[in-house]
Amino acid sequence: MLMKPTVAPNERTNWERLQRLVRYRLGIPLLRSQHTPEHTACGVAVGMVWAMTPFFGLQMAMTFVTWTLARYLFGWNFSLIAGLAWTWTTNAFTVLPAFYLFYVTGQVMLGRFDDITGYHAFGDVWQASMADGQSFWGSIVDLSTQLVSDMGWPLLIGSIPWAIISGFAAFYLSLAFIQRYRDRRARRLKAHAAACRRD
Repeated sequence: MLMKPTVAPNERTNWERLQRLVRYRLGIPLLRSQHTPEHTACGVAVGMVWAMTPFFGLQMAMTFVTWTLARYLFGWNFSLIAGLAWTWTTNAFTVLPAFYLFYVTGQVMLGRFDDITGYHAFGDVWQASMADGQSFWGSIVDLSTQLVSDMGWPLLIGSIPWAIISGFAAFYLSLAFIQRYRDRRARRLKAHAAACRRD
């Protein structure tokens, strides 16, 4: 049997790193959950709702607060692990386009069609925050803080429809994905058990 050659972590391309991140951070928590599909799908939905807000850097904390309040005040439980994992859909690579999308949506919702800054203005803020000589994570936090302080109201307003749409889509898509995976797995196990009995 031929073994697939392993690739050293520093030899992977950015695309391969992103695929690995998505698989291990987002896919595995869905598939390995021992709870009902609805329990896990609710966690994914909550994580996506917070991911689609301009509270970058606080999204995992907000998910934890939501889980705590939902569980202990309202008796509603969801997968905290899935929720925390799915806040990572807004990350250092996607925060700039996500914030710009929120900003444009907010400006449109507020009727400010003639006051929409181009994407290059966001790029200028990014370059300025990266030129400070601080750590990458510190630059990301500074960028988020500056964008929210300069364009906060449109960002906040514009994130609301995206958070709602993403939450509903995440719930139904992850629910269907988990159910299909578990059905396939049950069929494989059944076929394997039948083959063992025949042998």
